[in-house]
Amino acid sequence: MGLDMRPMGKPKAGFEERFLEIFQMLSTDNIPQPSMYDKLKGKKYPTKEELLDEWFSNQIESYETIKAPKVGQNQEANNWIQNKYNELEEKPPLEEFLNEYDGFYVIELAKEQDGVPVYISMGKDENVFRGQFLQDCEDLIGEELVNEAWMTKTADEALDYGNRLMKIADEIAQQNNLGYLKIQRFPPETDEDTIESKLHILFSLAKWLIFYGKNGHGYEADF
Repeated sequence: MGLDMRPMGKPKAGFEERFLEIFQMLSTDNIPQPSMYDKLKGKKYPTKEELLDEWFSNQIESYETIKAPKVGQNQEANNWIQNKYNELEEKPPLEEFLNEYDGFYVIELAKEQDGVPVYISMGKDENVFRGQFLQDCEDLIGEELVNEAWMTKTADEALDYGNRLMKIADEIAQQNNLGYLKIQRFPPETDEDTIESKLHILFSLAKWLIFYGKNGHGYEADF
């Protein structure tokens, strides 16, 4: 399957500490259990499902951070879904189709492009980075930094990781006169095993990590 790096939501204002607390409990599968004394006193602890509900209900989704327009709320998103409907060969009733996509975030129209990678997986949201590409860069950054991508990270950890990758990418670019790749959105038209191709992957991932990290989002390593 390989690795996909999926942006997590960020905590709503006032929920920051609880967000990390629940994240640690869920990521380590360390859900507090009531003692016998607690049970006798009738004291209850939240279940894993209740913790998940609390965690998700107090998040701001990454789609909002990348400023993706929303069907039913933004005209450009409404125009986009209308065009999708017009392209269908077999059309369901329009109202039924529009209701199905009401509230859908159109990531390809997002304003914050650093959060929308060009290295993606088929069938996944367009703001999910295909981390498997990083394995091509092992000869540039080493096995340890590559393997680090396989670890789910909080926002601070993602930002730190992105900054470290960016530092290395900047150094390699300076040494090889390839600084233009830092601002080039789409991959260079070179073979996959060239330094240009690998460096572009590094810059793209570093920018993606820095964007989400500085905006309060960590990522889930999905593999």
